Amino acid sequence: MGSYAGYIVQTVVTLLAVCALAFVVLYGARRLGIGRPRGPIELVGLLPLDARRAIYLVKVAGRVIVVGASEAGFTKLGDLSASEMPPEEAIETAGFSDVLARVLGRDKGGSVRANGGSANGGAANGEVANGGSTNGGSTNGGSTNGGAASDGDATTRRGDEDGA
Repeated sequence: MGSYAGYIVQTVVTLLAVCALAFVVLYGARRLGIGRPRGPIELVGLLPLDARRAIYLVKVAGRVIVVGASEAGFTKLGDLSASEMPPEEAIETAGFSDVLARVLGRDKGGSVRANGGSANGGAANGEVANGGSTNGGSTNGGSTNGGAASDGDATTRRGDEDGA
């Protein structure tokens, strides 16, 4: 083996060893609970204002403290009792695969949507999918006159004038 090939092999082996060591250390730290919150403190909310500024709601022993964070440090903006906090609304977040599928113009089943085809059903241009109906509402991803519906949505985005 030439000197360059030996150098490349040595570099790759060293890189793999460092990556394996990092994985073992991080996995072990996670199993031991290092870095997890402990005690009567909880982050209730976060509002990022820009890249370096944010507002945090921190719950400490029955009180919620409003804290501003910036490059200058932390500043207490106010506080209130935990009972005064409005109930938290459940926010459904889209996973990476859902966002990627939407960007690529595909539905969850993997088929490409064409001309307003349905989401979650693979039907397009008036075809029926998953019990959906044409010329009237749709159910569980069926398409109405080329319109789209998803997961039990009984309305269509376009084409209602033909079915109503």
